[in-house]
Amino acid sequence: MTNPYELAERAAEELRERSGVDSYDVAVVLGSGWKEGAVALGSPNSVVDVAQLSGFFAPTVAGHRGEILSVVVDGANIALVAGRVHLYEGHSASEVAHPVRTVIAAGARKIVLTNAAGGLDPAIPPGRVVIIRDHLNFTATSPLEGYAPPAGYAARFVDLTDLYSAQLRQDLRRARPELTEGVYMGFRGPHYETPAEIHMAETLGASLVGMSTVLEAIAARHLGADVLGLSLVSNFAAGVGDGALSHQEVLEAGQEAAASLGALLSDVLAIL
Repeated sequence: MTNPYELAERAAEELRERSGVDSYDVAVVLGSGWKEGAVALGSPNSVVDVAQLSGFFAPTVAGHRGEILSVVVDGANIALVAGRVHLYEGHSASEVAHPVRTVIAAGARKIVLTNAAGGLDPAIPPGRVVIIRDHLNFTATSPLEGYAPPAGYAARFVDLTDLYSAQLRQDLRRARPELTEGVYMGFRGPHYETPAEIHMAETLGASLVGMSTVLEAIAARHLGADVLGLSLVSNFAAGVGDGALSHQEVLEAGQEAAASLGALLSDVLAIL
């Protein structure tokens, strides 16, 4: 088993060499549907295939490309991570968190985690974006399991009280007052949740459900990065709306919202 912290440092050095970027300021992990919106940030200065980086795996899910794109926005170096992998693809928690650990090792101190999520609130229809205020981790794992962090890293018993930065959320709500906040419940997947599970999630205080983000957020916070989470409501969760659930509607929601997501990402980067 490879030490995940050493592996991230090695991958970060490879990313620097291949991208030509000495240090990133911000990293944005692009969830399902968000890649189309990121086009609004401008043409990338470099595109690195994650297959060229140590410890990375090519995503197997439609809508997820295995690339890290480098763009400059208002003088800041931004890493756009379009290479998310998931537990349900057979990866460990550390492997899921590896891209985030890599971009932090490459300098990024602020991390924006985006995803497509099922919505539990009938008042927030598909196509709307919700700021993640907090999460419920129902993956039954953690990226801090296994190897103890080596010397120079924080202890694994990290405080998650301010996991999703209150300051960044406040700044974004000031710039975008129409956005609401919600609690994201992360499941392992890949199947969608049952209506009973959605009822449980709602009872526990969740307003969004999905299969990503929570492990990346924990890993980022452990490394001292400020985290901002954004969920595109791509569909109503089981039992909330009518009709069958499918990944295709997730992708279509992102395509339909591409213009608004691009404008939102521009506003997000302006506050970071």
